[in-house]
Amino acid sequence: MGWRRILLLLITGTSVASLGLVGCTTGERNFEAEAQAPVTSTPIQTPAPALPPQEREADVPFVPTPQSVVNAMLELAKVGPNDVLYDLGSGDGRIPITAVQKYGASRATGVEINPQLVQQSRNNAQTAGVSSRVEFRQQDLFKTDLSNATVVTLYLLQDVNLRLRPKLLQELKPGTRIVSHNYTMGDWKPERVVQMESEGDRQHTLYYWVVPEKVPENLR
Repeated sequence: MGWRRILLLLITGTSVASLGLVGCTTGERNFEAEAQAPVTSTPIQTPAPALPPQEREADVPFVPTPQSVVNAMLELAKVGPNDVLYDLGSGDGRIPITAVQKYGASRATGVEINPQLVQQSRNNAQTAGVSSRVEFRQQDLFKTDLSNATVVTLYLLQDVNLRLRPKLLQELKPGTRIVSHNYTMGDWKPERVVQMESEGDRQHTLYYWVVPEKVPENLR
């Protein structure tokens, strides 16, 4: 009986010790396994770079063009797939976006001096799904190279149009179409004038020109 009791105690002790070791192993961190495990990380979203401060006061206040007038301007210019449109003083970007989205312009560029409006325009283009074909520049419209344009749209003021006229006639290729909302070009007589109403019975006048092969001296 004595040797059996001794053997039973030895077996029981060994089992308890094994359980104790197992408990310690599972309760502790396996540092070797952790070191070998692949490291995963969440991608860092890089915010868009901040636009520079506005370099000078805008030539005109931002007044949104009603969408019906936007459409009429683009139809007057006969915007289509072969066109590159520049909108000077592009505000919230609706004219360039519509030119590409609805009228199929190859590309469109909006030029706007106000950084908040530029950012809003870029957001609007992204929402409309046309960011790959529409560009918005925070730029002084008097410093913009217009030589690539086939269509130029304007909603400025009379005195700004007159200051801009020599630049348009010097940089734009013959045959380039220009449409101005509500304001003329002084002595440069338009080829067409369209009067229309928009929402709320607002009255609008659209002026249409084509850059001539030879620019008269009095318009330079």
